Amino acid sequence: MIATAEPNTAASAGPGRPPAVLQVIPALAAGGVERGTVEIAAALVRAGWRSVVASSGGPMVREIERAGAEHVILPLAGKGPLNIYRNIGRLAALIEAREIDVVHARSRAPAWSAYRAAQRTGRHFVTTFHNIYGGETRLKRLYNSVMAKGERVIAISDFVGAHARKVYGVSPEQLRIIPRGVDLDRFDPESIAPPRLIALAADWRLQDDKPVVMLPGRLTRWKGHVDLIDAVSLMADRNFQVLFVGPEEQKPHFRDELVQRIHARGLSSVFHIVGACRDMPAAFMLADVVISASSRPEGFGRVTIEAQAMGRPVIATDHGGSRETVRAGETGWLVPPNDPKSLARALGEALSLGSAERLALAARARGWVAQRYDTRLMCDATLSVYEELLFPQLASAEMTSAVA
Repeated sequence: MIATAEPNTAASAGPGRPPAVLQVIPALAAGGVERGTVEIAAALVRAGWRSVVASSGGPMVREIERAGAEHVILPLAGKGPLNIYRNIGRLAALIEAREIDVVHARSRAPAWSAYRAAQRTGRHFVTTFHNIYGGETRLKRLYNSVMAKGERVIAISDFVGAHARKVYGVSPEQLRIIPRGVDLDRFDPESIAPPRLIALAADWRLQDDKPVVMLPGRLTRWKGHVDLIDAVSLMADRNFQVLFVGPEEQKPHFRDELVQRIHARGLSSVFHIVGACRDMPAAFMLADVVISASSRPEGFGRVTIEAQAMGRPVIATDHGGSRETVRAGETGWLVPPNDPKSLARALGEALSLGSAERLALAARARGWVAQRYDTRLMCDATLSVYEELLFPQLASAEMTSAVA
């Protein structure tokens, strides 16, 4: 049950006002963490709560404001000790001025500031583990450990939750597993008007008579671009086109390396690096197969659920969150990481699906995502975490009722 801000109801965290949540994040650039922040901000507003987000800014600020939430610019992207220390006072002042009840930190550097600010002001503190955090040194483990200090610690997958328990000692009482979600209204095959597809296909100069294989993700080494190039080079039938869709990181030499590798394998007519895309639902509609070939385990992997929501066959590496989001043999394929031969074999099978098989897979994939990964489920579960802290008597009553 999500409490709303009706007068004289339990939703009021203070006399005559609705509860207020502050989410703290380094910046609002494009990405899964940022998308989740926007979605929770909007859900809070819909529920009648007050929603505030603090970050150093970015292109997604407009989405926060369009949702009816407030965005406050603070220098939260810096990781230096002095900046973290100064942000304690800035956040404490913001918490008091906006009468914040729950502080939710989503990244380590601003989490330290938010943790101390929440302590200083006596507010509830929540964190989200968005991935596993490497702890090669004692200092690094100490830095990461702030994410285990929440009264409630949210993990975005069972994989990440197990890491939080084992490495950082998060207790079962603290931990809540809340998978990321996908907006099924936005990622709906029926909602994509033909002009969107035509415009994107023309922009990318797609060939109408060739299937499209798509690897969405930043151009960074661990996302698996090299493995896909090597996989395609092993295939006898290359009558398809491969798109690398995603922004470049600040390392242009890797793009150059990919271009050189494509050329050396004689695949220049197959591969196309098209850059970032602002209309991913339409992009997935153009794809016949979507690939997530990360060499490192993804904490969750939003690409796989978005593609499945659009009814597309997916091939993902068999580790991390992909083991939870892809139903091997039903909605897609799981292949070992760093294994171009297995990737080539799965790609060949996916491209050989007949029309009836593709339709059946699409129905299974979209049904699976709707059942488990609808963004509304994520939002409801997250707001329920806030309610556990603010209204423990309601949570206790609901648990007693459920047991009865």
